[in-house]
Amino acid sequence: MKFELYTLVDITETRARRGEDPKLMRQQQNFLTVLQTIGLRVNPTYIKAPNVEKIVPSEVGLDNSYKNKQKVWNFIFDIEYEDALNVEMLTNDFNLVPVITNLDETVKFKNDVFISQNGKKNIVFYNINDK
Repeated sequence: MKFELYTLVDITETRARRGEDPKLMRQQQNFLTVLQTIGLRVNPTYIKAPNVEKIVPSEVGLDNSYKNKQKVWNFIFDIEYEDALNVEMLTNDFNLVPVITNLDETVKFKNDVFISQNGKKNIVFYNINDK
């Protein structure tokens, strides 16, 4: 079962480690936060690192107060067991999880957390049906 997420938070996978470039390490920490939060319920697998593109956030269900194109990260992951995870679980699990900001984001956040509920969402999830 595949899921897709979109976020305004920089979750670039850099594979940087402690002692390396601090910015790259912080980006990697955000990516690991995503994997670890998903991993509270299941073991996610993925083939491709998150990619980033400039789009209007509301086009993918993110905060609609941004009318211009912003950097939005997209990540697709897979889980082994059907029904072990769903969009509602992800939405609940990610809400208010701390993140590191002031990286490559094009928006400023009031609080340095993922917001997956209510109108000011900076992360959203979708179930992708296998075709």
